[in-house]
Amino acid sequence: MSMENEQVDMDLVLEEDTTKDKYLTFEIDSEKYGIDISHVIEIITICAITWVPETPDFLKGVINLRGSIIPVIDARLRFRKPEKEYDSLTCIIVIEYENYKVGVIVDTVNEVMYIPEESVSLPPNAKLKYQNKFIKSIGKVDADVQLLLDVDKFLFLD
Repeated sequence: MSMENEQVDMDLVLEEDTTKDKYLTFEIDSEKYGIDISHVIEIITICAITWVPETPDFLKGVINLRGSIIPVIDARLRFRKPEKEYDSLTCIIVIEYENYKVGVIVDTVNEVMYIPEESVSLPPNAKLKYQNKFIKSIGKVDADVQLLLDVDKFLFLD
């Protein structure tokens, strides 16, 4: 194997590691959540949302983002929390999962946080055979806890 091929392989390894164990953290009420940064495309301020009839309550409608029509989910309503008026801190996190883009409305975005694998564990209810629909794992950061979303279930589970 030539040195050139070894360098290319190292570049691929380094590229893969840039998002490993990193989560975009956000809040709903005072609860802290995280979403794998590899799914995040961008964060935008709240904007005009066009309502679509005969959709679930948590699906607020669609937005036109630079020519792309993107459905928008209100995370509060998805978690069965009371609706809250949007304010200057309200954001839409645009995520992509399996070539599907969707906006997620959150109360506020905090930061990108590194949570190493050894600081992540299953939710306690998983051990009791109770399935939490949207939480894949729990990240421990100092004295804080971040509820880490299962993007697939959050987006597609009825």
